[in-house]
Amino acid sequence: MTTPIRLLLADDQALVRGALAALLSLEPDLDVVAEVGRGDEVREAALRTRPDVALLDVEMPGMDGIAATAALRAAVPGCRVLVVTTFGRPGYLRRAMEAGASGFVVKDTPARQLADAVRRVHEGLRVVDPTLAAETLAAGRSPLTERETDVLRAARDGGPVAELARKLHLSEGTVRNHLSAAIGKTGARTRAAAVRIAEENGWLLGDGD
Repeated sequence: MTTPIRLLLADDQALVRGALAALLSLEPDLDVVAEVGRGDEVREAALRTRPDVALLDVEMPGMDGIAATAALRAAVPGCRVLVVTTFGRPGYLRRAMEAGASGFVVKDTPARQLADAVRRVHEGLRVVDPTLAAETLAAGRSPLTERETDVLRAARDGGPVAELARKLHLSEGTVRNHLSAAIGKTGARTRAAAVRIAEENGWLLGDGD
């Protein structure tokens, strides 16, 4: 009998995590050996249980799934990563692959297809949602500089420029300049629209999430 593929699940929504575990455990060749609800728990859980494949959400507390992917791949190189997320954003896919993920699918993927994706990733193949792959190629990389990205992240919750400046330890003039540049690069008309466009493209994931 073939040894089951050992799985680690990481998702901050307990109901989603439990549902994934239940569905995947129905497959005779899949065995869920660890479940965590935070990104910064992934590495330790993987070192403890030595999974073959880790299914990681993107947006989690403690550490986002893309950073967790990089940490996991460094600590347990033999464990492959399949990102399973609600947020099918082009920027997320590109960054996940750059971090070492072998696959990227959305959570509404049918159970049988998800199980098949796990098997294919375990075999060393890449599995990527085809629609998202096309969108990623069309979208390209983020046009924002690191500082422009920081400013848009800080601007998510609104607030005056003075407040953003204090939060980022920058002058108000510098914040205005970065906001203006970000608005121009995203093709937006307002700060709020620039934030929305950047988030939809997955350009704001990182510190502060």
